[in-house]
Amino acid sequence: MTPPAETHIGEMSISAVDNLADLTGRLVALCGDKPAPTLIAVTKTVHAETIAPVITAGHRVFGENRVQEAAQKWPALRRRASDIRLHLIGPLQTNKAADAVSLFDVIHTVDRPKLAEKLRSEMQQQNRRLDCFVQINTGREAQKAGIDPKDADHFIAACRNDFKLPIVGLMCVPPVAEEPSPHFALLREIARRNGLSQLSMGMSGDFEIALMFGATHVRLGSAIFGARA
Repeated sequence: MTPPAETHIGEMSISAVDNLADLTGRLVALCGDKPAPTLIAVTKTVHAETIAPVITAGHRVFGENRVQEAAQKWPALRRRASDIRLHLIGPLQTNKAADAVSLFDVIHTVDRPKLAEKLRSEMQQQNRRLDCFVQINTGREAQKAGIDPKDADHFIAACRNDFKLPIVGLMCVPPVAEEPSPHFALLREIARRNGLSQLSMGMSGDFEIALMFGATHVRLGSAIFGARA
């Protein structure tokens, strides 16, 4: 007999809480004496009913890929805890910038001047200052968002000096079929020469490697909530 939807969702939620606790312990153990990275629980396509127990268990940092999806579920979820930090980790269209500035606390995907200018304008208009990461397309993949590595230094300087954005670090998503180490090393080097200390890199399949290259933020979705539908 098929269990009712509520029971199934409950089972998933308990599993997510257990997975999160296990991953948190692993991160601490892997880092040893060094500070553990910020664990961003990625909730793309995850139902609010499944996220709620994770909030109840004490986790406060979450990531969404799409502004529209975040707008549908996070205003209500935020009422469960006032200190939730919501990170936008997916590509951002300029026509969604206003909503992104009002919904999120951190944006990981600043990658072009037009978007940087729009974010500057919206932050000023809404009187909000969101920490921003510049996304680097370390694999130079035509279908993927992110600034080309050769243009990174100039763009970072423009974000700081021309657009006055609070750039705190860099983000990358290595090509799926490639060894991630060279991409993490490249991101670390670009950050080093630009005086940036925060590195958003490492997902469910490669976060342990990312830690070896200094990741300060890891984005874990399937490792917590299971494979996406």
